[in-house]
Amino acid sequence: MLVLDTTHGPAHAHLYDTASPRGVLVLGHGAGGGVAAKDLVAAKEVAITVGLGVALLEQPYRVAGRRSPPPAAHLDTGWLEVVEALRADWFHELPLVVGGRSSGARVACRTAHLTGAAGVLCLAFPLQPPQGERPEPRPSRLPELEIVRAEVLVVQGDHDRFGIPPRGPHREVAVVSGDHSLRRGLDTAAPLVGEWLQRVTDGREGL
Repeated sequence: MLVLDTTHGPAHAHLYDTASPRGVLVLGHGAGGGVAAKDLVAAKEVAITVGLGVALLEQPYRVAGRRSPPPAAHLDTGWLEVVEALRADWFHELPLVVGGRSSGARVACRTAHLTGAAGVLCLAFPLQPPQGERPEPRPSRLPELEIVRAEVLVVQGDHDRFGIPPRGPHREVAVVSGDHSLRRGLDTAAPLVGEWLQRVTDGREGL
């Protein structure tokens, strides 16, 4: 594990190397969770199987023991600083795929153009806040997906209370059995995730 300084405090990067990697996958955690989430671990294992190095990143607020995330700008800044540090000291010019689960996927999407990522892997992207008791309007996070110009793969549970994002240009959506936790169902998408990771790190276009 690496401890990396950011503007908002130290972050942790858990690195998983592989021999002669074809690229790297950098994943962030959900808002109140950590890097031990089942879907993050499953994605890490798939990536290693197809020859990618993997970094699971813990944002500074989680390293400090807080569960409530800071404003989006703080998350994005910390993420960008850590990715740039890893590029300088670890993966260098290898193709980069970024992503994460839930809040981590949003951060990866918002910053994809700045990291130069070849692809974004979104696990349980939170399209809308869950419906409350009152029928108030629920803001959509679809614009965060729409701004990504790299290839995107979304893996979403068919009973996700945050909704299911639509497909779009350069965006594939794999719907699996499960809810927002993706504790089950992700294994069924593993072959697709592996093929997609190989494709985007090889620079091939189109599914």
